[in-house]
Amino acid sequence: MSETFILIPGRTSRQGCGISEGKFKQDYLEETNVLQVSPQDMERLGLATGDRVRLRSESGQIEVAVTPSRADELPPGLLFIAYGDLSSRLLGADTNGSGIPTSKGLDVELEKIS
Repeated sequence: MSETFILIPGRTSRQGCGISEGKFKQDYLEETNVLQVSPQDMERLGLATGDRVRLRSESGQIEVAVTPSRADELPPGLLFIAYGDLSSRLLGADTNGSGIPTSKGLDVELEKIS
C-alpha cells in the first residue's frame, strides 16, 4: 500500500564536500542515494534505517534506502533527498521558461518494498 508525501530535494553540506572529490566517490554517492523520513513517519510506516522504498512521481520512480531525519529537520508528511541521479528521475522536464525543472514540493507516492 502506498501513501502520498511531499518531497523536497535539495543540497546538503556533505554532498557539497563530496562533489569536490567527485560524483562517483563514496561520500557523494551515500549522500545522494538515501531518503530522509521524519522519525514519526518512519515509526508509523514500520520503516527501519536501510529499508528500501519505492517513490513515484508523475515523471518517474526510484527505489531508495531510508534513514530517519533529525527530529527537528522534517515534519511528518515531508521527505528529503539530496540532489543527484535519483532525485532527477522524479523531476518533470517542463521548466516553465526558467531552464530549471520544478524540484520543490513534489507530490510522491511512497511504498515500502518487501
